[in-house]
Amino acid sequence: MKWKVNVIVRLKEGLNDPEGRVIQNALRNLGFNVENLRVPKYFEFELESENPEREAEEMCRKLLANPLIHEWEYSIEPVS
Repeated sequence: MKWKVNVIVRLKEGLNDPEGRVIQNALRNLGFNVENLRVPKYFEFELESENPEREAEEMCRKLLANPLIHEWEYSIEPVS
């Protein structure tokens, strides 16, 4: 069966996000009052699988994220 998978990978809480800090400072310089801006990575793909949850989790652990510094979440829905 074919599935649509969406994965969001972000740095764990408390870790420095330099890209987020630069964007936050730029927005503040433009007059926006933003705080705690973080820049996650977003992946969207289709997957042919009998067990998409297991495979999505394995992809995150092996390539899409570094389990030491990242947390991730994913959603899976069938492709119609």
